[in-house]
Amino acid sequence: QVQIVESGGGLVQPGGSLRLSCEASGSIFLTSNMGWYRQAPGKQRELVGNIDNGGNTNYADSVKGRFTISRSDAKRTVYLQMNSLRLEDTAVYYCKVWLRKTWRDPLDSYWGKGTQVTVSS
Repeated sequence: QVQIVESGGGLVQPGGSLRLSCEASGSIFLTSNMGWYRQAPGKQRELVGNIDNGGNTNYADSVKGRFTISRSDAKRTVYLQMNSLRLEDTAVYYCKVWLRKTWRDPLDSYWGKGTQVTVSS
């Protein structure tokens, strides 16, 4: 059984910061790419950014220069540091992790249930 759990969401004023965490736990042989997505009300889920095993990152244009993704393989955790938050960053933030449950299994993706981030004055 694999569990993906996000944490760190909340209410913040425009210009503020939040740090989200996402931990993968359970029967896991190895983790590969880890990423963050978000879904605002009435909109489709969109990629925020991701990070590969080598620490290479990729970001949506809307968050470049403001958000930073990092990971700890020892903790099987990916982080999203969000600075200079804007009203339009309000959304449910989801974590997606590519992993193998055993050495025999292919890579497969798993989603967390999301954490709400609200930017409001």
